[in-house]
Amino acid sequence: MHEVAHNDRAVLLFESGDVDPWFRTEMRELAATAEVDVVGEFYARTHRRPGQPFLSADRGEELYQEVVELGANTVLVAADLSPGEHSELQGMVEVRVVDRSQLILDIFARRAHTREGKLQVELAQLNYLLPRLTGAGTEMSRLGGGVGTRGPGETKLESDRRRLRRRIGALTAEIDSVQKHREVARSGRKSLPFPSAALVGYTSAGKSTLLNVLSGANVAVDARLFSTLDPTTRRVVLPDGWGILITDTVGFIRDLPHTLIAAFRATLEEVREADVLVHVVDASHPAREAQIEAVRTTLEEIGAGGKPTVMVYNKSDLCSDTYELRRLVASDPLSCYISALKGEGLSHLMDRIAAAVRGLLTRVEAVIPYSRSELLSACYDNGRVHQAEYREDGIHLLADVTASFAGVLAPFRRGDEGGED
Repeated sequence: MHEVAHNDRAVLLFESGDVDPWFRTEMRELAATAEVDVVGEFYARTHRRPGQPFLSADRGEELYQEVVELGANTVLVAADLSPGEHSELQGMVEVRVVDRSQLILDIFARRAHTREGKLQVELAQLNYLLPRLTGAGTEMSRLGGGVGTRGPGETKLESDRRRLRRRIGALTAEIDSVQKHREVARSGRKSLPFPSAALVGYTSAGKSTLLNVLSGANVAVDARLFSTLDPTTRRVVLPDGWGILITDTVGFIRDLPHTLIAAFRATLEEVREADVLVHVVDASHPAREAQIEAVRTTLEEIGAGGKPTVMVYNKSDLCSDTYELRRLVASDPLSCYISALKGEGLSHLMDRIAAAVRGLLTRVEAVIPYSRSELLSACYDNGRVHQAEYREDGIHLLADVTASFAGVLAPFRRGDEGGED
C-alpha cells in the first residue's frame, strides 16, 4: 500500500460557517489520525441553500489563492462530494481533493493489518472510486500520492472499469469466504454455554480499554480514531459465575461511509449476532447525545437495532458534573457510568450485564427422566438451576436456561406431551 514520506499539508474546507464546533473538531482529529498537517480552514459560504453548488467560482478562486499561499498540497472537504463536485473542485484548486468518506477510507487503510481487514478496506475504496473513475487515473498520477490514495494504489485507479469491476468481484468472493469462516467460528462459540455481547460505540469512546480491563486482554489502545478494525473476542466471568463472550468491534462515526458498512459486513455480523450490546459512550464529550444517536442509526442500518443494550457512560473521571451522570443513568436500569481507565464503577457495569443476560433466559419447569440425567448437568452450564428434586418419576427441575437449551428441554416440560420415559 502506498505511503508518503512526509505529512500532507491540507486546507480544511467546510460547507458553511454554521457547522457544529464539535464537527470541526472531529474533522481536525480525522486529519491528525491520517497524519495530515492542517495549515488552514476555509468556508465555502456563510450558509448553503439547497441547489447551490458546493463552491462558487469566486470562492473557488479565493480558496485557490489560500492553497498557494499556505503551500498546501491537499484540500480536505468536511462533506461527501458527488463525482461531479469532486472533479469541479479539483479543477478549481489544482491540488488533490479528498472528501470526508475518502479520508475515513484512508484511515481504515492505515489501520488494516490483517488479511481480512485489508480485503474489506480495498473493497470499500474500489466501490468508492468506481463512479469517480472517469479522468481520475490521469489526475491522480499527476498529483502524486498522499492521503486518500492508499489501499488500492495508483495502478488500480488507472485501470479501466472492466478491470475494476473484476477486482471488486474477486474481493467480494474472498470476503464471502471470510464471512463463511466467521460463521463457522461463531457457530462454534454459539455451541458453548455462554451468551455473547458486542461492545459498540462511537470511535474513541473507550471500548478497547474496557475490554482489556474486563478480561485482562491486551487489545491495542490508541487515542486516535478507529484504533480497532479487527474484532477481538474474550470470555468474561460475571459476578454470579455466569460466563459471557464479549467482542470488541470497529468504532462508529456519524455518516459512516456506506461503502465501508457494505465491505465490513462480515465484521459487523459479530454485532448483528450478539445476544446483548454494550453501548460505550464518552460521557465527557460535548456532543455525547449526537454520538449516541449516530451509533443507534448505524445499528439500525446494519440490522442490529432493538437488541437488549447496556448503556455505559465511560470517562466519568473527566466529568465535573456528577449530577448529570446520575441523571443519565436514573431512567434506565441497564445503564451505569464508569471510568474504564481508572477501573471505577466496573462492579456496577458487571451487574448490568448480568441483568441483561438474565433477561435472555427462559423459565422452564420440567421432569427429566433418569435415563437423560446428563441434561441436568447441561442445565447448570446453560442457565441457572433453582430447584432439582429427585422423585420416583424423574428429576423435577425448575431452571432459567438459554432459549436454545429450552428447546432441548421442550419434550420434558411439565404439561407438555411427548416426554420420554
